[in-house]
Amino acid sequence: MTNTSISRLQGASVDYAIAAFRVVVGFLFFCHGTSTLFAWPTAPHSGHTAAVGAWPSWWGAVIQLVCGAALVLGLGTRIAAFLASGSMAYAYFWSHQPDGVLPIQNNGELSAIFCWALFLMIFLGGGALSLDRLIARGGRTAQADDGATAGESGPTDELREVNA
Repeated sequence: MTNTSISRLQGASVDYAIAAFRVVVGFLFFCHGTSTLFAWPTAPHSGHTAAVGAWPSWWGAVIQLVCGAALVLGLGTRIAAFLASGSMAYAYFWSHQPDGVLPIQNNGELSAIFCWALFLMIFLGGGALSLDRLIARGGRTAQADDGATAGESGPTDELREVNA
């Protein structure tokens, strides 16, 4: 196996790992929204769903539902991640920070982890198997020999350049 083949394999692996990360984080985020809005798959921690229009619980849950679904599909990944990350930063500072300085002291670990994981996705993009990538290709499934379409770049392209 040549150095070019190895770098191409590493690039594809990274791209699929990003996609898996996006889908898992998006699904978990989506589940928080459905729990708060519909008590599905389980009732929220408070035991009752948010009242329609209630600030910030209902609005936060709508963001979780919509952005979580968008992330799972890889549709508008960077925009959805930006909005979702901001909502988790708000949740942390508004709801958790007053109870203690550190996330472990104020039960804000989940908000902090979601905030930073989603923040990372702003820069990583959707990875492989995302609707964003399919749309950028114009619906084509075939790719150029380097695995990226013209004008589309991401973290795997930079890895290919480093490993070449």
